[in-house]
Amino acid sequence: MNITAINKICEDYGTEFLENTLIAPYTSFKIGGNCNIVKINGVKVLKKLLNYCNADSVSYYVLGKGSNVLISDKGLNGLVLLIGDGFNNIDVEGDMIKCQAGAKLSDVCKIAALHSLTGIEFAYGIPGTAGGALYMNAGAYDGEMADVVESCDYLDKNDELVKIGVDDMKLSYRHSLFCENDGIITKVKIRLKRGNRLAIKARMDEITAARREKQPLEFPSAGSTFKRPEGHFAAKLIQDCGLKGKSIGGAEVSEKHAGFVINKGKATFDDIVVLIDFIKEEVYKQTGVTLECDVKVWNS
Repeated sequence: MNITAINKICEDYGTEFLENTLIAPYTSFKIGGNCNIVKINGVKVLKKLLNYCNADSVSYYVLGKGSNVLISDKGLNGLVLLIGDGFNNIDVEGDMIKCQAGAKLSDVCKIAALHSLTGIEFAYGIPGTAGGALYMNAGAYDGEMADVVESCDYLDKNDELVKIGVDDMKLSYRHSLFCENDGIITKVKIRLKRGNRLAIKARMDEITAARREKQPLEFPSAGSTFKRPEGHFAAKLIQDCGLKGKSIGGAEVSEKHAGFVINKGKATFDDIVVLIDFIKEEVYKQTGVTLECDVKVWNS
């Protein structure tokens, strides 16, 4: 990778380039080594960088709030394209919210409440971006992105900007078209309904309280570690197998919620990976159920 070329592109578009910088602070697990990070501030620079990477066979990783990834302590080869604070504009038009991919879900929810728009309260407290949430069809508390998204813009494998409606997104449990085609979401359009501002705020407060009571928010993690197996709940399976509190190095199965593997203190990439593998093996041995990890593991 030509660092000089990357620097030149970033300078041309007023984009910050963090060369050989620790990525751990940009992830919810607080794990990960040094990487070359570009803080994306617009579609034009994103297209330019993708064009460069594709032409020069440079690997790249798209990162939002880093709330569903585990990154190697050795860092990553290539570029990390950080879709976050510089790409987070949110606009409201009637009952429609239009937001750039880096907008925090919590901010989208707050602005919806401010405009008395209901339907996205379920997402309050999900620690991700609008783009990341759509990518994995994030959901909680009986709601998911498929319920509220109307359309989005994304960059395809040819670096072309494509507009697509919800019916073509292949949204299902923790899955979307973008998981298949590696499309990079740039804008999300969300359709909501008029509601009562006080009722919306009350529901958001209720969800916040439930998260604090049931989830180990005081420790770094990537949220629910495993997808929900058909006919089962991952946390119950793990708890029934006697794995609550199981630890390897600084990684631990949360005592508060068995569905969370947490960074209890200075956990390494290997600590988390080994513990996840142990949980999967033990649950399968005791129950015959195969758990699928919901966390993206990046190790180049």
